[in-house]
Amino acid sequence: MAVSLGHGASGNKLPAQNADMNVTPFIDILLVLLIIFMVALPPPTVNNNINMPPQSQNPPPPDPNNKPLFLSLSSDGSVVVSLGMGEGATGSTAPNIDGVPAAVAALIPATDRPTKETYIRADFDVPYNGVMQLLNKLRDAGLKKIGLVGEATS
Repeated sequence: MAVSLGHGASGNKLPAQNADMNVTPFIDILLVLLIIFMVALPPPTVNNNINMPPQSQNPPPPDPNNKPLFLSLSSDGSVVVSLGMGEGATGSTAPNIDGVPAAVAALIPATDRPTKETYIRADFDVPYNGVMQLLNKLRDAGLKKIGLVGEATS
């Protein structure tokens, strides 16, 4: 039981009793129990056995004929459509976004379009609406796997 160092109820100088509970020993016991339970629990195990399918030791090389389709949208509205990158790239230039489906049809047969990987690059000055119109034209042309290419910034 704690004491109050003020005046008692009768006005004398004797300390009065305080009915507030002292929680310090209670907190000490809880902290000791917490440490005991933390030490007593087993560490989490990460190496659970699961039945995974086997992985091929020699994966097949990528198909050199399956080149992705790249579209570069410039700020003046012209679109460069190319199949692949680098020296072996073939492609054409569409004067505007409306000419993109014809350029895609000239490069990719209709049966290959749903599975063809397509990447869009756009100039910094191209408005958001222009990129969305290009995405809609590509979707209307039958291309389903479409990604956006960004430039790394520091």
